[in-house]
Amino acid sequence: MVGDVRNVGSMLLEDGLLTRQQLEAALASQAESGLPLRRVLVDEGIVAEAEVMRSIAKRHGVEFVDLAEVTIDPAAAAMVPENLRTRYNVLPIGFEDDDLVVAMSDPGNVLAIDDIRAVSGRPVTIVVATPEDIEEASARFGRFDESVSDLAELAIEDEDADTDTVSLETAAEEAPVVKLMNSVITRAVADRASDIHIEPGERDLRIRYRIDGVLHEVMTTSRSIANAVVSRIKIMAELDIAERRVPQDGRVAMRVAGRPVDLRVATLPSIYGEKVVMRILDKSAGVAELEDLGFLPYNLERYREAYVKPYGTILVTGPTGSGKTTTLYSTLAILNRPNVNIITVEDPVEYRLDGITQVQVNRKAGLLFATALKSILRADPDIVLIGEIRDGETANIAVEAALTGHLVLSTLHTNDAPSSINRLIDMGVEPFLVSSAIDTVLAQRLARRLCERCKEPYEPEPEVLRDVGWEGPMADPTIYRAVGCKACSNTGYRGRIALNEVMPVSEEMARMALERRASDDMRKLAIEQGMRTLRQDGLAKVELGLTSLEEVLRVVV
Repeated sequence: MVGDVRNVGSMLLEDGLLTRQQLEAALASQAESGLPLRRVLVDEGIVAEAEVMRSIAKRHGVEFVDLAEVTIDPAAAAMVPENLRTRYNVLPIGFEDDDLVVAMSDPGNVLAIDDIRAVSGRPVTIVVATPEDIEEASARFGRFDESVSDLAELAIEDEDADTDTVSLETAAEEAPVVKLMNSVITRAVADRASDIHIEPGERDLRIRYRIDGVLHEVMTTSRSIANAVVSRIKIMAELDIAERRVPQDGRVAMRVAGRPVDLRVATLPSIYGEKVVMRILDKSAGVAELEDLGFLPYNLERYREAYVKPYGTILVTGPTGSGKTTTLYSTLAILNRPNVNIITVEDPVEYRLDGITQVQVNRKAGLLFATALKSILRADPDIVLIGEIRDGETANIAVEAALTGHLVLSTLHTNDAPSSINRLIDMGVEPFLVSSAIDTVLAQRLARRLCERCKEPYEPEPEVLRDVGWEGPMADPTIYRAVGCKACSNTGYRGRIALNEVMPVSEEMARMALERRASDDMRKLAIEQGMRTLRQDGLAKVELGLTSLEEVLRVVV
């Protein structure tokens, strides 16, 4: 650390970060333990380490950075060998014009700066970060460095890879690209990402993870490696690496840190190359209880009244990625008994459930939802789950199955529960069939759950509460907002929670369907009959401290 213990203490005293008495007590503890004064001050909670480092940065006239909020360029990190990074506790994080930007915990270490300048061959710009942040970031990003550097060299050597399929396939099987993609996938699983986005741009290749529903950039590097990376993914998913003009989709089954993981791969041609999105399905996650998904008692009871019936249709609606399939799996886990025959048709089968017959859609073989469903109904099912109602034929078969004594569960893409009725009619299902067969519609969204370690209570302005339709106590309600800490990667959120609205189809609602009334009219009736809207359910979860007001307004209109 810069300077002796007295200088560190004087610096913090001058900045008002500790009192004279605290400094004297810390010096006494330091004399007994032999630890650096900075360590004693931090360990005893007298001053935060980030504040110490801010003071050091200020004295040296350089910037302090929080590495949790910085996108680290692996190409920059690769310019300094790992042994040098570890010896001096430094991490190159990017480029500024021609300079290499390096995060250090000791900006006064002239020897370290000289060594970095010598091995990189570039001028060096110093920023200050905490030692722990540098170590953590090095562990997270260090494994990319060697593979990115080797892969960039490989791409430069093979300049004809764009047109030569044989050389492109060879590059995709080389150790650097294999190592890079394994690292990208392993880290995504460790970070609880639901999707990996590989995006070639005009000058660079960007990799982003979707964590708790929000995209985070984790890597930006040379565009020269894009073709090799995309080809590697295609080989893993058994796609055609020579075909780059049309979208393709495939699947990868692998084990990550001993856990079985499925990747659903989709490619999309763009003006700068093929974008790839990999949806991560962690098979080891298991099936959650409905309460754990976010059902509050009122909505849970209304939903339970639907799934305990022996027949009828339950629809779970919402946009892609709103947790519809997860909710249906949790429902099936409750209904799964030895005396019940449950059959599903899915694309893909995301979780394997014991005691349930699960059918995988196979488009190449002609096994689609509608064709599979016809066969399923001849297999004497009690309960049928249809992964998604995508067309009129599937919708009609599902409705007819419900009318002939089966309990049918499925998903549909609509914005709210009431609009599902008209959506089915628009797909070609007769209104009298819809009104007779649909028992309950559950609309769902996913909101990020506040991090329990760092969420902060506050009292919102009354006019803000009035504007959002707050139904709780208006007088000084205490709700929570996101702050950010290491446990939640400085986002303020960790995990997600479902927001629900449950709409039973009553006789009055059925009459509206027969009359082809507007969805807005159905919505008004549903609210009159006790439906709590998505926003009302979200606000109830804000009041319970489960999520924030800002998050509810982000995901619900």
